[in-house]
Amino acid sequence: MILESAVLPVKPTLQPGFEEAFRQASAIISSMQGYIRHELHRCMENGNQYLLLVWWETLEDHTVGFRQSEQYQEWRKLLHHFYEPFPVVEHYSEVSLGTG
Repeated sequence: MILESAVLPVKPTLQPGFEEAFRQASAIISSMQGYIRHELHRCMENGNQYLLLVWWETLEDHTVGFRQSEQYQEWRKLLHHFYEPFPVVEHYSEVSLGTG
């Protein structure tokens, strides 16, 4: 399992529209092969910034299965015009701490 993280810098004053568009976009991502779950968090110090966390079964489920799909084009149309600058997306794998 991998964790995708993206800090989403939303243009000032567009937060309400972004949140509504993200509600619509959530149905897209949650229908994808390999999707496990996702969360969206608004930054308390900067209300224009959000943190998106998405859990995928594999890296390729996100980078190939989602990003190269027709559904991703719909996702882009709904969300990408809200960002400035464009978000950096990173992927993480869990570190086993051997604690049980």
